[in-house]
Amino acid sequence: MARIILFGGHGRVALLTEPLLAARGDQVTAIIRSADQAEAVIAAGATPHVADVETLDEHAIAELIIGHDAVVWSAGAGGGNPARTRAVDQDAAIRTMTASALAGVPRFIMVSYFGSSPDHGVPEDHSFYAYAEAKAAADEHLRSTALDWTVLGPSTLTADAGTGLIEARAEASSSVSRANVAAVIAATLADVGTTHRTIRFNDGETPILHALAAR
Repeated sequence: MARIILFGGHGRVALLTEPLLAARGDQVTAIIRSADQAEAVIAAGATPHVADVETLDEHAIAELIIGHDAVVWSAGAGGGNPARTRAVDQDAAIRTMTASALAGVPRFIMVSYFGSSPDHGVPEDHSFYAYAEAKAAADEHLRSTALDWTVLGPSTLTADAGTGLIEARAEASSSVSRANVAAVIAATLADVGTTHRTIRFNDGETPILHALAAR
């Protein structure tokens, strides 16, 4: 049994991840923005905790993390407002990395996206630019830490049924079901061989455990 704290606990991927973790006996704390989201999180098998990570400092976030075995960052501002995107997807994410170290919890899973990179190539006048910049900065910061990090880079998300099959060596982004992303998160948490790796993936034909094991 592992104790997992999942930031962004009411997100669509998170709500698919929580039942997988609960089913194998893990205890999941789901950090949510509003008490209105608690019912769905409880139904998914997690314990909700309302906290605004956009405003909390590193020490307050560390208090949330203490006692857990791993951190999953799946939170985001949801786009639309560049300032808030930077505040959540970059700044709050980086504070949570610092908090994880302060709390003595080195395992940190970052849910990013396939194209995240300092050389993402998104034009400055594109609505996606702020998100691309924020995620690239957060991912690069995580890689520079002493945490036992994994950066997951799923491609375009779909509502398709999960197949348990992915392609983790693709050079180009395609698409992947949220259910498969949830299964990858769960498998990554259980596989120490995924530490210090960036794993970009699409739906594919390789069972998730085998795809993650391939270096």
